[in-house]
Amino acid sequence: MSQSYAEPGQLWLLPQSHQEGLDFDYGQVLEVVSGAYRAVRERGSDSPVKTIIEDQDDHSLSYSMVARDASSDTVCFKAVYEFDPSRRRDEYRFHSFIFIADDTTGAPIALMDVVKLGPLRSSATSALFARAACPDARSALVVGTGVQGQIALPMLLAALPDLERLQVFGTYPEGLRAVQDSVEGREVEIVDDLQKAAGDADILIGTSGLSVTQTVQRDWVKPGSISVLLGYGVHDVFHGADYRIATNTTQMHVTCGKLRAPDGSLPPVDAELPDILLGDTPARRDPDDVVFAYNSGMAVTDAALGRYIADLALAAGRGERVGFW
Repeated sequence: MSQSYAEPGQLWLLPQSHQEGLDFDYGQVLEVVSGAYRAVRERGSDSPVKTIIEDQDDHSLSYSMVARDASSDTVCFKAVYEFDPSRRRDEYRFHSFIFIADDTTGAPIALMDVVKLGPLRSSATSALFARAACPDARSALVVGTGVQGQIALPMLLAALPDLERLQVFGTYPEGLRAVQDSVEGREVEIVDDLQKAAGDADILIGTSGLSVTQTVQRDWVKPGSISVLLGYGVHDVFHGADYRIATNTTQMHVTCGKLRAPDGSLPPVDAELPDILLGDTPARRDPDDVVFAYNSGMAVTDAALGRYIADLALAAGRGERVGFW
């Protein structure tokens, strides 16, 4: 690469504004994220469980994650702060960044805002789950129209280009329009009858926040479908599913407290995504299984995708270098 990330003593800053307009290739994003998951098993990547601090009255949430992605030799430190995480008021605030470094040279790469990175890696993970469990899917339903909902369908189409029917359920007109506009040249149906839409869909993706007004029930979904959970909207499928998969079981137990049964129990996880991608574990046992996928972010994907975005930004002459050390 002709230009270095930063000179010794400098830190390269990549704020949100400097990531706008970068030419993200969704197919390449899928490959980067898939490679990061595979490297957890194949190459010894490490992604410890996140550390979480949650205020007792649920008014704020903060967590940190660290990881080393062996597929790109990148180390990542990530911090997140959410104010009003339930999004019940108009005061919601989200602040997050990652610091990435090259683990072959020891040199820092960048300090980056993750407004773009987070939705990209989460939607890519959902698409990888869906492709593994429903490779012949023809219909998809997104529940929720926030940032995650607005990128879910483009990423799904990158993974499953033969999808024929695209639907969205939500309550905010602006969000619904944004989901429709996210897929150029394709019709996205806005659905009013969630039960009927859920019963027709091969793939369901729940991206709603805690303020979700209506959720998909287990007895609504059809045999052979997969319900992928990023936030809420399809969480009621969890306990009644025939087969459950997760990015990481240990992390799921840390982050899915609100999905526990009244007695505090959680059903077992049948497979993890890294093993599924390597072909070591199936994404379902039976063609008629109702599959539930718990999509909890792993920092190895932040590291790998952060490196991908940094390289795009470097080639485009983006970012700002400041004296720091």
